[in-house]
Amino acid sequence: MEEYSKIRYTPSQAKSKIAKFCAYQERCHQEVRDKLYGYGLAKEDVELLIYELIQHDFLNEERFAIAYVRGKFIHKKWGRNKIRMELKKRKISDYCIKKGMQEIEEDRYEEVLLSLLNKKIDSLKAIKGYQKNYKAAQFVMNKGYEGDIVWALIKAHFPEKQ
Repeated sequence: MEEYSKIRYTPSQAKSKIAKFCAYQERCHQEVRDKLYGYGLAKEDVELLIYELIQHDFLNEERFAIAYVRGKFIHKKWGRNKIRMELKKRKISDYCIKKGMQEIEEDRYEEVLLSLLNKKIDSLKAIKGYQKNYKAAQFVMNKGYEGDIVWALIKAHFPEKQ
């Protein structure tokens, strides 16, 4: 675990600091837990503070998952696979992941994917034919888009480039 600070905080000092930390942007439980351990708090104090943060609505994993999905899809243009994997890494429940994923509209998802494919295929000037589509497919799959959707869109929209 990364050490955040050499200063040790009392539970009351940590409470005000962590409340500001949570108020600034949505946080997941694990991120807050790690931060509190970094403040040098004992397990009981950490769990009590997390409970209080949840009670006062500073911490809400469903809200975090929704904000995370929305942000990564809209701004970073990540696909569902990568978003899901990152949420699991943060120990978000399957229920909250499912709720968050509902933020991605199917039409918009395909629109963004098609735009990414278009840009990538256009940027691959030196490569011809099927290799161009393959490279573009690899690029978007690395961003977390599902292979079956990627190849279906390539076949439908870029047949002449195969």
